[in-house]
Amino acid sequence: MARIAGVDLPNHKRVDIALTYIYGIGRKLSAKILEEANVEPGIRVKDLSDDELVRIQKEVEKYPVEGELRAQVSQNIKRLISIGCYRGMRHRQGLPVRGQRTRTNARTRKGPRRTAGAKRGR
Repeated sequence: MARIAGVDLPNHKRVDIALTYIYGIGRKLSAKILEEANVEPGIRVKDLSDDELVRIQKEVEKYPVEGELRAQVSQNIKRLISIGCYRGMRHRQGLPVRGQRTRTNARTRKGPRRTAGAKRGR
């Protein structure tokens, strides 16, 4: 099993898909990394040679991924909250940040529904 950036890549998947298991790498960046490393995108992870693996690892190190990227994102959110901008306030309140409607939907951020007129224990 190949291990890149602290993530075990699944052996049976194609390399271009397997790289997307790393936080911060999508399909486009995966293709770019493989092109720079001169590795065939259609090859399976289990069929990679050690040399190809090392080349891929060196290319991945050029980008912020996994823990480093997560830290960057959380730092950016903390900065927005600390300066008190609109986006920071939305983050603080746990509401959608990018202009989505909240009258309906937005359940992922707002949490489960609460009944408005529910009376407890009479």
